[in-house]
This record gives sequence, C-alpha cells and structure tokens, in this order.
Amino acid sequence: MTRAAAVVAAAEALIGVGFRLQGRVPVHGLDCVGVAALAARAGGFDGDIPEDYALRGGDAATLIARFDASGLARVGDPAPGDIALFAAGPAQFHLAVLVAGGLIHADAVLRRVVARPGAAPWPMLGCWRVTGD
Repeated sequence: MTRAAAVVAAAEALIGVGFRLQGRVPVHGLDCVGVAALAARAGGFDGDIPEDYALRGGDAATLIARFDASGLARVGDPAPGDIALFAAGPAQFHLAVLVAGGLIHADAVLRRVVARPGAAPWPMLGCWRVTGD
C-alpha cells in the first residue's frame, strides 16, 4: 500500500467518529487536527502536526510556516492522501484529508468526522504530503 493510500484508508476508517474540540483519540472524539494527524501517522509520518491553536485567531503565514517545518512535504498539485489547510472564515483555519472526489474532515456542525464530496467550500491555503524513503 502506498503512503497516500494508507492516509486515505486511515481517514476513511475515522468516518463517523464523534467531534471533540482538540480531540486526538477516536473513542473520545476528534477535531480536524486529530483526523489529519492520525491519517498522516498511518501513512508513516512521524513528525508533529501543529496542534496548539485557538478555534479562531492566528495568522495564516505563521501556520503555513509551521506546517512547512513539520516534516510533511508541501505540494502544489493536491492529490488524494494529502493534508490540506483551508481558510474556513476570517482568521479561522481547517484541516482535511483529500480523497478521490472530495475530502474527509471533522465537521463541528454535524458533530462527527464526515466525507464531503466535491470541491471544498473554503479557499485552500496549502497542501502537504506524507513522503519518505
């Protein structure tokens, strides 16, 4: 299985898990960072996804720089298995795992991890890929 396929499979396995702000353990619930981190680790990523954040506020350039320094490879050609950072609102950021035909993310309104078909409704700020030997 490729790294990208492992990331997608891990994200798909999380569909239906409950939402919990700053959640990192599926049995207790996940937020978007928890989904991205677990999926990336399943693909072999052993670095740290930036986790210390506020629900709102912050600076996109600083967050992008932290992802660039995380050990994930920034890519300009988004593909299934990549971790995408979106601007979900003014000074509000959101992560999702890209899959064929859509994305998987923790939806705070629906209170669970969901697969969303089609293009994301938010502007993409950056996209990173799990790479390795």
